Amino acid sequence: MTDPSEPAREAKPLPRRPTKHHLRHIFGRTLAKAWDDSIFSESAGAAFWSVLSLPPLLLGLLGSLSYIAPLFGPDTLPVIQDQIVAASARFFSDSVVAEIIEPTIRDIVANARGEVVSLGFVISLWAGSSAISAFVDSVVEAHDQTPLRHPVRQRFFALGLYVVMLVTLIFSAPFLALGPRTISEHLPDNWDHVLQSTYFPLILLTIVLAVTILYRVSLPEPLPTHRLIFGAVLATLVFMVATVGLRGYLNFIVRTGYTYGALATPIAFLLFAFFLGFAIMLGAELNNAIQEEWPAGPTHANRFRAKLEAKAAQRVAARNGGADGAAADPPVSSS
Repeated sequence: MTDPSEPAREAKPLPRRPTKHHLRHIFGRTLAKAWDDSIFSESAGAAFWSVLSLPPLLLGLLGSLSYIAPLFGPDTLPVIQDQIVAASARFFSDSVVAEIIEPTIRDIVANARGEVVSLGFVISLWAGSSAISAFVDSVVEAHDQTPLRHPVRQRFFALGLYVVMLVTLIFSAPFLALGPRTISEHLPDNWDHVLQSTYFPLILLTIVLAVTILYRVSLPEPLPTHRLIFGAVLATLVFMVATVGLRGYLNFIVRTGYTYGALATPIAFLLFAFFLGFAIMLGAELNNAIQEEWPAGPTHANRFRAKLEAKAAQRVAARNGGADGAAADPPVSSS
């Protein structure tokens, strides 16, 4: 981000074929800027808040679904519950799923209906938004836009973003849970392998889209959406590779007999959350490095807002000019 007092740099389109010099410079700038922004401490903070935010998130999601899911059938909530556990097993280790995620889901489902109408649910919204706040802070820091938004305002912005995400998940979860099964019932049996082969690419595409949206809405001065896809793809790849590597490492540790005892599962969950925060911030740093190399023009929303402000300024100037002209004309005296 440039200083507002400095003249804005001319927008440069992305080259069709970046040279090796460009790639080396962007790669080096991404790593250097990530180090300067303390990516490890930022990721550790995001991991801490992610772990603390998991129970409030599940309380808000499953507690609300306990009212909505039965409208789609008596088995909808158990199906959603099982699919959350199954989806978690694709990313986290078996111990994390069996000892943290699954028991938490079971306990919340058993008591969540009454918690939704309590003060604890309102408090859980604030606590659950802490992870989103940590991710928003890291993205804003990566683009050097921290002074553009007051910290208190940014915290409430993260709360609003969390509520929007929670409402979206609540209303989309029944369709996501029942949709694939309903579709498979109306397709021939030989199409089952097609559905299975497209499941993982759709998950990756959904993650890239979600990270892109996070990058877009987090910045006080957002970049064009197409400029954020590069960082979102990098963040997704880094998180997937880190997840696979961490799962392999944990399985190796279990086989060799070297464990952390009772702390093994919480530490593993913290490591998964750490790599999630690390991937999101590293992707944001890549987007910032590309922006520094090839500054993007203003977004459509900014251009539209500037046009409205210019028209409003013209109307105010016209009214002031008319009033000044009327005041400057001397009154005509009758003889």
